Amino acid sequence: MTVIAVPFHLDEPLPELDLPLPAERTIAPALPPGTPWERMAVLYEQVAAAVAAEVGAGRVPVVASGDCTTALGVVAGLQRAGRDPRIVWFDAHGDVQAPDTSASGYLGGFPVRQLVGGSDRTLPGRLGLRPVAEHDVVLVDARDLDPPEVAFLAGSQIRHVPVAELASALPDGPVYLHVDVDVIDPADLPGLLFPAPGGPPLSAVADAVRTVVAAGGVAAVGLACTYRAGDGAGRRLAGLVQELSALQ
Repeated sequence: MTVIAVPFHLDEPLPELDLPLPAERTIAPALPPGTPWERMAVLYEQVAAAVAAEVGAGRVPVVASGDCTTALGVVAGLQRAGRDPRIVWFDAHGDVQAPDTSASGYLGGFPVRQLVGGSDRTLPGRLGLRPVAEHDVVLVDARDLDPPEVAFLAGSQIRHVPVAELASALPDGPVYLHVDVDVIDPADLPGLLFPAPGGPPLSAVADAVRTVVAAGGVAAVGLACTYRAGDGAGRRLAGLVQELSALQ
């Protein structure tokens, strides 16, 4: 596997991002003026190109960044390399907001909805990202949902499962494995930006990641390191990222 660091939170640089594993490549361009989506399009174009190159060379890219929107670039890169992935998405949150449903307007709450063809289309359009079929997406945990997200998921074909039931819901075919580390209970992981109490312990999430990797077919991994620098979260994640070592 090849570890690619993208030290950004949305379009803002995070030069002190504490990653849980060493990176072989860092993508950190100076972004031009524009809206956040326009700026992220420049950043994620480089992510997509790097992912496509790694996959084309027979390697599994592990892309570590400061939020979940980087996944749009990763999936676009997989598609460019001829891999139309299913998605296994670990997160304490649903990430299925749209501009007309989000009370906060936080763009990091949009990417799953964008991946399946909805929400703001600026960035997917710039990347040439094709929608992933809803039935090819497994949302794992997502215990902290706003009412519009509950309503959307109830009417969608996205499979929403707890960590303990993931093994029975794994999709066939190439998989994009996405882990927002805030899926872990905040008692086990300090410094989370958006902590959601009542989640699975770190050990359970690591076991579930091992299950996904052992099933085969993981084409790329995204790690959303959604925590503050300096609180020791990166060190605590060593056991979880060790589960990725079986990837080629």
